[in-house]
Amino acid sequence: MQPPDFSFFHRLRVRWAETDPQGIVFNGHYLTYFDVAITEYWRALGIPYPSTVERFGLDLFVVKTTVEYHAPAHYDDELDIGVRVGRIGNSSMQFVLGIFRDEAHLISGEVIYVAAHPQTRQPQTIPQAMRQLLGH
Repeated sequence: MQPPDFSFFHRLRVRWAETDPQGIVFNGHYLTYFDVAITEYWRALGIPYPSTVERFGLDLFVVKTTVEYHAPAHYDDELDIGVRVGRIGNSSMQFVLGIFRDEAHLISGEVIYVAAHPQTRQPQTIPQAMRQLLGH
């Protein structure tokens, strides 16, 4: 995984509160970094996350996350978080993420969402309009 694998990046600076006594980012914070980057990805597409219900009549629920650690990030590092849609199934979508410090690849990950009816939370087919917006 390399930066050219992504066309969208969100830059984030590591804050002191996110580091552990070893001075490195505590592992659980990487999921927060993923969430922030995916939120900004949606915003860049013109769909702030809350408007998915209004615009497409569905909500998105996380069903799986994966984090692979290659190297640590430290306090005050500027991180570039790459986001892309890996695949879209009938009711699920996979976001692929990479966290980089300059060209160094620190973290790989994925977040899989299932589209569901906002009230019943039953899986729904991802609409064609959303697929097109996401480039699939």
